Amino acid sequence: MRLGRRHLQSRAFGVAAMALGLALLPLAGEPGSFQLALDSSLGQQKEATYGFSEVPDPVQFTPAELGELERRYGVHGSQTRLAQLFTSGIDQLQPLRTITLGRISELQPLIRAESERQKVNPLLVAAVLFDEMRHAKPGEDLPIAAHSGLFSTHGPAQLGLGELVHQGLLKPNATEQEISKARDQLLDRDKNVKLLIGKFARLSGELNFPRHRMLQASSSPRDAKALATLAYLHNGKLDYPRRILRAMQDPELHAVIYGVKQSPVSPLI
Repeated sequence: MRLGRRHLQSRAFGVAAMALGLALLPLAGEPGSFQLALDSSLGQQKEATYGFSEVPDPVQFTPAELGELERRYGVHGSQTRLAQLFTSGIDQLQPLRTITLGRISELQPLIRAESERQKVNPLLVAAVLFDEMRHAKPGEDLPIAAHSGLFSTHGPAQLGLGELVHQGLLKPNATEQEISKARDQLLDRDKNVKLLIGKFARLSGELNFPRHRMLQASSSPRDAKALATLAYLHNGKLDYPRRILRAMQDPELHAVIYGVKQSPVSPLI
């Protein structure tokens, strides 16, 4: 009889340990199918759900979700396998990574201040910049190339004229002179970053995500799903959200955004 009790105690301990391990998995959610409700009833739901049911994987979208997002925003599937391999290869270039982190470090005060003002997670902003900067096409931000119309997106966040229209900064029927000035805004580093943050704030409002606080992927599976959705809508590629949520957990990027710069102490003191 004592052997039976020990066996049951051992099994109970094993189950408890497994449950604890699952609870500590990053971005883990409670079991069950996930649905992103993007219909008119979404705005009537409490923030506890804001359209989301339980979600095991924040970067998985159902066919219904994908269809609705495509209908509303024109997003589409993943990159081709070859393109994904090329992207992965660029991500392994350590010198490029170091240079990009340095560029984001220069933008850190702006990212923190503007993200706080618009209640956007600054790590989402930094992760998108980190990805877009490393995969920018050579020469696309030269004024002569930008104004030639050869490229449709510009600046560190790779934004197009359409976002200026969405934010009411450019008329849909703008003149050539107004379009030229708008491209100059996209080429301005600081304005480009502010537009990216404004884009996430705009999309959050349209999708009825919480606007009185920042979304936190580490503390809420539903928030992680919302952040993945914002990343997907920025880039339009289905493999993009996973890269962005992974970058948001990058220790070096986290240190750039939340670290405190200290001047070296003189050895003479």
